[in-house]
Amino acid sequence: MKLNSTVLLTLILLILMLGSGSVSAFWGFTLGSAALKGVTSPDARPTNKFASSKSAKEQHTGLALLKEDEILKIVKSRIEGKTKAAKSKKQDDDDEETNNSKKKREEKPLQVAEEEKPQAGFPINTESEGVSISVQSARFSGGALLLKVKMQNKGKDSVRFLYSFLDVSDDKGRTLSASTEGLPSELPANGPTYSGTVSIPTALLDDVKRVSLALTDYPAQRLRLEVSNIPVER
Repeated sequence: MKLNSTVLLTLILLILMLGSGSVSAFWGFTLGSAALKGVTSPDARPTNKFASSKSAKEQHTGLALLKEDEILKIVKSRIEGKTKAAKSKKQDDDDEETNNSKKKREEKPLQVAEEEKPQAGFPINTESEGVSISVQSARFSGGALLLKVKMQNKGKDSVRFLYSFLDVSDDKGRTLSASTEGLPSELPANGPTYSGTVSIPTALLDDVKRVSLALTDYPAQRLRLEVSNIPVER
């Protein structure tokens, strides 16, 4: 009786141990499966490697290498294109320069003719002690009356002038302000002809028909140059 109880107890213990072991194994398998879920092993099959290599090769087939003769043709065509463009630009520049030169040659005689064509009533000359002054023209331009003047000294001594002492008056005896440009401060003896301009503001000439100039040398004041009744035409 005592032996049967020992055997029975031993069997019960074995059953409990097997049951607990089975439960532990199942629980461990379940946890391991959950932990490795979504994890895949690398594909080491040779066929897959070959397929991947082939796919990569197909992706790189888009880069086509040109042949040497095709490259030479492209370079030659580009060089010829640039050469033609440069020649065309040079030809255009030459044509433009030729046209401008031709235009200048055509305009120059006209300008010379206009300058040489005397204005009616001009020139008006005066001379003193071998020194002469000549008013060539009187025209309005840029808000002023411009008197073209020429001066020359045929005497034996040089003559100096101070143009701030230039007297300019109208036909009513009123003194007018004026400025000079290009006239020499000294005329050498037996010297060349000098040209310049006397400018009178238009605002001072509303009712003026004639103006006069008077100039003396400085500081000796040995001579006096007077040009009277210069016509003013608008």
